[in-house]
Amino acid sequence: MRAAALPQELIRAKRDGQALGREAIGELVAGIADGSLSDAQVGALAMAVFLKGMDADETVALTEAIRDSGEVLDWSGLDLPGPVLDKHSTGGVGDLVSLVLGPWIAACGGHVPMVSGRGLGHTGGTLDKLEAIPGYSVTPDTATFRRLVREVGVAIIGQTADLAPADRRLYAVRDVTATVESLPLIVSSILGKKLACGLDALVMDVKTGSGAFMPTEEASRELATVIAEVASRAGTPTTALVTDMSQPLAPCAGNALEVHEAIRLLTGEKRHGRLLEVTRGLAAELLMAGRLAGSREAALARLDETLASGAAAERFARMVAGLGGPTDLLERPADHLAEAPVVRAVHAERPGRVQAMDTRELGLAVVALGGGRSSPGTAIDPAVGLSRIASLDETVDGDRPLALVHAASEGDADWAERRLRAAIRVGDAPAASPTLIHDVIRREVP
Repeated sequence: MRAAALPQELIRAKRDGQALGREAIGELVAGIADGSLSDAQVGALAMAVFLKGMDADETVALTEAIRDSGEVLDWSGLDLPGPVLDKHSTGGVGDLVSLVLGPWIAACGGHVPMVSGRGLGHTGGTLDKLEAIPGYSVTPDTATFRRLVREVGVAIIGQTADLAPADRRLYAVRDVTATVESLPLIVSSILGKKLACGLDALVMDVKTGSGAFMPTEEASRELATVIAEVASRAGTPTTALVTDMSQPLAPCAGNALEVHEAIRLLTGEKRHGRLLEVTRGLAAELLMAGRLAGSREAALARLDETLASGAAAERFARMVAGLGGPTDLLERPADHLAEAPVVRAVHAERPGRVQAMDTRELGLAVVALGGGRSSPGTAIDPAVGLSRIASLDETVDGDRPLALVHAASEGDADWAERRLRAAIRVGDAPAASPTLIHDVIRREVP
């Protein structure tokens, strides 16, 4: 048996631009997970990868090592009647797709063990949205999680301590060493966690536009392609969609407001809009990848049927109740979801059409209102945010505001009003409505 190489020698090799083998990468990731690599060594490794990159083989090996650094969920003992499916988004503003897609896929025969995260930077987090529901637990015991995935078909929870522990430590070090924006590290971080969930298929929603982490379409398409290829080589067929984030996906941003919007879609109160179109497209790809539909047309017909019948809404209600939330959330959301004491309509300085918006700035405005975290551990106000956000090319005037600000105080509303006007440009000319789904990249397991 070969003696393990010294970590510093492996770091040196990567620093000098050499490709690391699967065994070497496994040793480094094991050291990250068990603490035998110091923070200095983890930071040096991250910087070496950031500067020198990794080839496709290295990225696959890193992804698999992170996946295998802790528990890999095994669903075989539950005798599930359908495939285990999941979705992940690179994040955006007004992006509440997971709240709708998870129960929608469950209603179509899939099983969705969705392990989600909290808000990061200007983007909202699925867990923060769900915690706007009183009593909802994002940290259930394993037995409850598995039971809901089997019986309800969906459970959206937070990452457990046993799932991809190497990623938690590596990401924390990357966050403070200016090495976050590395394609191999981004891809292995996303996929290491997701593939540890024992999936039969995955769909990725890679955002592009002013509200995306990768705002250029070229960079977003590159990320989507690499994710799909690495995940499929790691054993999970994956489809990546490049979707638009040049304006908020939903007409609202803020945790309780977004839960309200999800309920409106699921219950049929609302049957149109960008959010529904993107969610429907992602869900159709997932049904096809999971062999629950033989064609896109069949997938869309099945999705429309389960939404219209109330089956998707019923799955959402059972998931919420099963994780400690109210049993009548769908019937009486206003009785359970917090409302801000100050709600103010913000109008443009002159009538016109919405020409462009800085979507990232809108997300940061929600964070500053208290709807996100300015530092780790900061408490979130679930009630604050923006609603009735105007769309690109929509006419705004004295009747139609740019948005409604939901704030904890008049002072907060004043500040948000100024920020909102600065983020949305109004003019006289028509503005082009962007394509919602820019590209679809499908990859099967080789």
